[in-house]
Amino acid sequence: MAIREILKMGDPRLLRIAQPVAAFDTDELHLLVRDMFETMHAVNGAGLAAPQIGVDQQLVIFGTDVVNPRYPDAPPVPRTVLLNPVITPLDDEEEEGWEGCLSVPGLRGVVPRFANIRYTGFDPYGDPIDRVATGFHARVVQHEVDHLLGKLYPMRVRDFSRFGYTEVLFPGLDAADDD
Repeated sequence: MAIREILKMGDPRLLRIAQPVAAFDTDELHLLVRDMFETMHAVNGAGLAAPQIGVDQQLVIFGTDVVNPRYPDAPPVPRTVLLNPVITPLDDEEEEGWEGCLSVPGLRGVVPRFANIRYTGFDPYGDPIDRVATGFHARVVQHEVDHLLGKLYPMRVRDFSRFGYTEVLFPGLDAADDD
């Protein structure tokens, strides 16, 4: 296992549309998933998308089953590996919430997201995943899947008066937790 370099905003690889995963249950895929979890845990991430480490595949991981220090007020999200995801909003209701990103270190912004979604896809073995998510869970899924579409959360910020440095906006959070 290895901790991979996380690409930063400005790297053109973050703007590509990721390719679907074609082969499931391979040694290479399982190694990639392990590396992604190790990388995410090393930086206290809530999730990580393969394009963030330069891998052009529709693969996201998220969740830790415990409270994340970067989002101490958010409930835990189930640990998930999701390949070739599809998100379907269940209604038009949106919720605004603060987001950060490992590829946009030290910054946070208020982003509108669908409040209630269904997401489908596959696990690393090719077994189907079909879940309904709300609240922070729904936000994390939408944020990570955006990476597969070449979108970073600042592209979704509507009010830049609610976008800035974490250390200024949230002085109680350890700035090192946002890098």
